[in-house]
Amino acid sequence: MSTTPLSSGRFRFIFSMIWLIVLTDQAFVSYWFGLNAQTAFFDSLISNIILLLAGLVIINTLRYYLPKRENYIHLISWIIFYTLIIVLLESWLLNLLFENEEGYALFLKHSIPIRASVTFLLLSCLTLFATLWFHQQEVKEQEQRKEDAEKLAKEAELFKLRQQLQPHFLFNSLNSINALIGTRPAEARKMVQQLSDFLRGTIKKEETQWVTLKEELQYLQLYLEIEKVRFGNRLSTDIEIPEIANDKKLPALLLQPIVENAIKFGLYDTTGDTVIKITGVVHENLLLIQVSNPFDPETAAPLQGTGFGLQSVRRRLYLLFARNDLLTTEAKENIFTTTIKIPQSK
Repeated sequence: MSTTPLSSGRFRFIFSMIWLIVLTDQAFVSYWFGLNAQTAFFDSLISNIILLLAGLVIINTLRYYLPKRENYIHLISWIIFYTLIIVLLESWLLNLLFENEEGYALFLKHSIPIRASVTFLLLSCLTLFATLWFHQQEVKEQEQRKEDAEKLAKEAELFKLRQQLQPHFLFNSLNSINALIGTRPAEARKMVQQLSDFLRGTIKKEETQWVTLKEELQYLQLYLEIEKVRFGNRLSTDIEIPEIANDKKLPALLLQPIVENAIKFGLYDTTGDTVIKITGVVHENLLLIQVSNPFDPETAAPLQGTGFGLQSVRRRLYLLFARNDLLTTEAKENIFTTTIKIPQSK
């Protein structure tokens, strides 16, 4: 619910100062036109208390009912109505209080048009300010709701991407464990333990969490150990990361699907040993990471290697940075290279 203008300390101060100025000015004018100082003061005090109460009623009414542009005529009607009520109430109350004051009845009669004009002007200004205030608050609340909705949608999509990636890797690992149980039970048990450690870390990490490149590589090593059990000596890795890049930040679990893609299309489409190369470099305000794998050009595997894994990473980078140019791929001289760029906060 929108706050009232009176909840703002600055507005309360301005409102109080204007009210005191009007009170003092009205008392001075009344005194100038012949009323004694005491009568002039109480005349002004009573009139402005009634005006103040009417202003508070208008503000709280607008708090719950903010008319649209086509209904602004209603505001003018309210102001005219309140002006008439205030003038009538003032006249009755002031006549009642100062009926024995000589010459006051005539003064009050002559001042009614001026009182009505001033009351209408002040209520119009107050109504205009309150309308603008509540409209601004409404716009802010709408923007906040929109931002919250977009954030929830983004988090939901990131979670969905993560849930889609995990079963893909899990099923492959379970199939490998099943194949090893009969022939190499010790390696099967080792792979179960490594898979357990990997999944435990996955559950603890959030998609929006940022980690250092060093932490990400440590976690990636768990995944690579599992894959090395699956593929044996055919799989090896070459990681070249300069010291300066270790402390750079990137979204958690970003590299695993890229490396999985490289292993899948590097080992499945070649017969010999496969080296997966991971390099990193810091360029200006970007952390650049490249993952390379060999491929057999006759199988056209690189064209297939831009499937769900890389698409999910590209989509995740877009959700986090609102950029579509942070993941690129290149097939050259039997080497397929995936490059990602991670903007670093200054």
